[in-house]
Amino acid sequence: MKKLITSISKIAAILTLSAIVVSCNKEQTKSTASTASTPAGAVEGIVYVNSDSLLNNYDYFKDVRDKFQDKSKKAQADLTAKGTAFQREVAAYQQGAANLSAEQRATTEERLARKQQELATYNQNAGNALANEEAVENEKLYNKVAEYLKVYAKSKGYKIVLTYSKSNPVVLYAEESLDVTRAVVNGLNAEYKKDKK
Repeated sequence: MKKLITSISKIAAILTLSAIVVSCNKEQTKSTASTASTPAGAVEGIVYVNSDSLLNNYDYFKDVRDKFQDKSKKAQADLTAKGTAFQREVAAYQQGAANLSAEQRATTEERLARKQQELATYNQNAGNALANEEAVENEKLYNKVAEYLKVYAKSKGYKIVLTYSKSNPVVLYAEESLDVTRAVVNGLNAEYKKDKK
């Protein structure tokens, strides 16, 4: 779960630092009148998405997060059960070691050492499998959001869609009228609902 949150934070940071730049109009023809009506220093066609709100309200992300929480809990429970069984086996050996011959002790200790190594390898493999699956899901998440924003920005005439996050505040202030988070989340959720059917 910590890895998922870290991965999500990385996605948010990547989105924040690089911004998702969407070109909706390759023609750079602006009339002098429209330029004159734009306030000095303002850039036309720029909006932002609050990535914290987006992640907290995007149903696909919530489903992925819940799935990984369940998988993480199951993996942890499985590992705990295997570890407890191994500890019982070690305790039983320690209690009866005095009654075993040197050869029996050596054989049992070798077997326990192998079992301990297998347990460590199992733990590492399970962690790696979860991390790889998370990476695939995070890439899907990023692609879904980026692809949706390309279409959304083009339909609204936006040239740049930035992202804002309290945890990684590259944008310190933006006019609330430029916040399109709710519309983006609603659109993403509508698409996800269609995909689930």
